[in-house]
Amino acid sequence: MTIRERLEQEEYLLLAPYATHAAETAGRREPIPECDLRTAFQRDRDRIIHCKSFRRLKFKTQVFLSPEGDHYRTRLTHTLEVAQVARTIARALRLNEDLTEAIALGHDLGHTPFGHIGERTLNSLLPDGFRHNEQSLRVVEVLEKRGAGLNLTQEVRDGILCHSGSRLPSTPEAECVRRADRIAYLNHDLDDALRAGILKTFELPADCLKILGETHGDRINTMISDIVAQSAGKPHLSMSDSVQAATDGLREFMFARVYRDGWRDPEENRCDCVLRHLFDHYCSHPGEMPEEFVMIGYRDGTERSVCDFLSCMTDRYATRKFTELFVPSAFPAF
Repeated sequence: MTIRERLEQEEYLLLAPYATHAAETAGRREPIPECDLRTAFQRDRDRIIHCKSFRRLKFKTQVFLSPEGDHYRTRLTHTLEVAQVARTIARALRLNEDLTEAIALGHDLGHTPFGHIGERTLNSLLPDGFRHNEQSLRVVEVLEKRGAGLNLTQEVRDGILCHSGSRLPSTPEAECVRRADRIAYLNHDLDDALRAGILKTFELPADCLKILGETHGDRINTMISDIVAQSAGKPHLSMSDSVQAATDGLREFMFARVYRDGWRDPEENRCDCVLRHLFDHYCSHPGEMPEEFVMIGYRDGTERSVCDFLSCMTDRYATRKFTELFVPSAFPAF
């Protein structure tokens, strides 16, 4: 018996009956030989961690654009926090932790530079629209490995696509990530907003904090514990009415005071300008993109390939390309 086979047998003994078992995966688009050491979902996790898109997350904005402090979240630290929360829920509910982790680590691979500002801009430029969950799936299916993709299992691909939006995931592990994503971003974005002085502690919604807790750790613990208590022994995840209402109230507060408030309008306008100019330039000069994106243009159209190229950029790379293309440099001395 190989180590993988032993791990697969242990899943049948330890996991809940409605958990997703690696031995029963729906498989990959391109079949590959089994690994003696790792289950299918462990291999997916490793493939995501070692891909280029994952490494780029450290230089992509979460909410605060190019923060000067060292302690603000990036898209990478957000991803790691989602993975931690999701794994805690999955472990407590006896779900497949490996599948949960793989989905969590891959869920934001398609996010744009400049966070949701970039997503909004590309959504307005691409004829069919742009949604980061769909782009994350496109990254692992099309863009990674110069067009070959990561060849992940169906369960991981489904979880990446359905971590946000109206389409619900098909596994309880993906539900863990969907819940964890909201838990993570609400709490760490609130923490960052307090650190930046955008919010003051006395301004926070007292009715929500009375239920969720006064501190960052208390709020996360309340949300996770409530999900575990309400979902134990059930194939789908849920929150109690009171904690769900408090969580929704906190989310509404964050959208009103942080995500949609005008405190960062000047910087958002600059980011929008950068991406619009880059989009127009590369649509007119597609041959200036790397070869892999030029080839995508032949197959899927220029606008689609330019959108892929821009969404792969980090904040600093997009800014640097804009500077190279549109900001005049000093004339040489004669």
